[in-house]
Amino acid sequence: MEGPKKLLNSVERCVDEALEGIVSSNGGLVLLKGHRVVLRSDLQHLKGKVALLSGGGSGHEPAHAGYVGRGMLSGAVAGAVFASPPPGSILAAIMTLWQSGSSGVLLLVKNYTGDRLNFGLAAEQARAQGVSVDIVIVADDCAFAQPSKAGRRGLCGTVFIHKLAGALAEEGCPLDGIVAQVTKATKSIGTLGVSLSPCSVPGCQPSFQLPPGDMELGLGIHGEPGIKRSKMAPADEVVKTMIDHMTDPSSQSHLSLKSGDRVVLCINNLGALSCLEMAIVTRAAINYLASRGVQVSRVMSGSFMTSLEMAGVSLTLMRVDEEILRLFDAKTTAPAWPNLCSENVSGRKLYVEPAARPAASEIKPDQGPFALVIRAVLESVCKTLLQRQDELNALDRAAGDGDCGSTHVLAANAIQKWMQTSTIPGNPCLLLTALARLVEEKMGGSSGALYSLFLTAAGPKLREGCDGADWAKAMHAGTEAMKRYGGAAPGDRTMLDALCPAVEELMKLSTAPPGGHMAVLQAAVEKAEVGAESTRDLAAKAGRASYVASEHLTQPDPGAVAVAAIFRAVFEALGGK
Repeated sequence: MEGPKKLLNSVERCVDEALEGIVSSNGGLVLLKGHRVVLRSDLQHLKGKVALLSGGGSGHEPAHAGYVGRGMLSGAVAGAVFASPPPGSILAAIMTLWQSGSSGVLLLVKNYTGDRLNFGLAAEQARAQGVSVDIVIVADDCAFAQPSKAGRRGLCGTVFIHKLAGALAEEGCPLDGIVAQVTKATKSIGTLGVSLSPCSVPGCQPSFQLPPGDMELGLGIHGEPGIKRSKMAPADEVVKTMIDHMTDPSSQSHLSLKSGDRVVLCINNLGALSCLEMAIVTRAAINYLASRGVQVSRVMSGSFMTSLEMAGVSLTLMRVDEEILRLFDAKTTAPAWPNLCSENVSGRKLYVEPAARPAASEIKPDQGPFALVIRAVLESVCKTLLQRQDELNALDRAAGDGDCGSTHVLAANAIQKWMQTSTIPGNPCLLLTALARLVEEKMGGSSGALYSLFLTAAGPKLREGCDGADWAKAMHAGTEAMKRYGGAAPGDRTMLDALCPAVEELMKLSTAPPGGHMAVLQAAVEKAEVGAESTRDLAAKAGRASYVASEHLTQPDPGAVAVAAIFRAVFEALGGK
């Protein structure tokens, strides 16, 4: 049976091609010919310093090749997917590093039987050839309360050891000094993972099955069984469960953690969590540690040691002091090491106050013609939109999500409430500015943004006056703003097909005699209604309707119909018939 879909060229060559991809995109890396070994390209800089070598099965990218670089690993040996690398390749890497002039070679090995055996064999073979070599085993898994004889598994905490050892080596620390310091550091690291789905080795079926709605706590990075399956829970609850388990003193695998301790926190994507989910888990982990009085000094959040396409996350905690933080913050050229902030995370202020928006008008309107007319116009528009909600929704169902009428009703309700609780500004510019904010905040969607754009751009044209010419300029400015930012034009089957011809007619207000304004407005209403009806025969070129086949669009555009209805309501409120 064929395995799950993967974007490969061949199962047999996938590891080699992945290594070539990593090296070809990073100028600081090279491949050791004949072996799956990635090395620093500047091995001459190792002279007199300790070289660091790690590795393991492929499928955990960016581990381990991504951590090769000055200040981290000198080399990484890759095995087949989820398989320990062969001793011959490990030995070839050791000898290459030794012959580059290094003072010794330190092997950093995750605690898996295959890795211990193969790296151990290569180390013994290298010693027999006079190489100064040593091994540090990383076993940071906190899953099992009573680990088997094999001990705790090596997980993402290994990356921390790469970093600390790399900083020490770069400073010229001798082999025995590095071994002593990082061995001590391994006892201050704990990791626990949770999986929402299995992973699959290329060409194979998934390594395990999880029923829908279940998750598994404490599984290994190769899909080895965890300690408990349970139903999915909110991220905050899952993170609390993980950290509580990791730090449970009754477990032989626990990480001792008390209030006042300082830690580095790693939130590691096991392969298929979205960035959004990762950010939520990161927030949950920082907040829960803070609630326990633990100071989070540094945070890494991303993909650092994955399990192919497994959907899940692991949390790693490392207790730190100033010296460990100094090594952790040291510079490295390793391509997969993140560009971290070197400031404490705990206690940071997360929010700043937004810049104050200009205050709404406090000018009392003269209780004369303008205030009374505006109230009547707004009441007429709101009444019309409320009455036509179902009609607009029905028109929208053919091309959108069927909420055009409901969206306009949100605006109508907001304006009605505003008129009941607020003073209508006596200045037309301030009036349009207030209405722009209202529809932006309460109407929502693209319609809210478009109406707000129109009103925001129109308002300033009425700052100095409000005669017919000023209103004509305001309407033109609002329409141009909608076209500029919305990307549509007349003929695209949008609200502009009703608005543009109406505004073009309103431009005649600039030259109309004092008694001719209503005639211009009536003509504009008629142009809007004709424009709205014309959209019945237009192909949609903008907005959501542009994704719908033309043969399904047989009714007028709801946005255009709404604009025509608003023009009609304004006209009638001003005494037109």
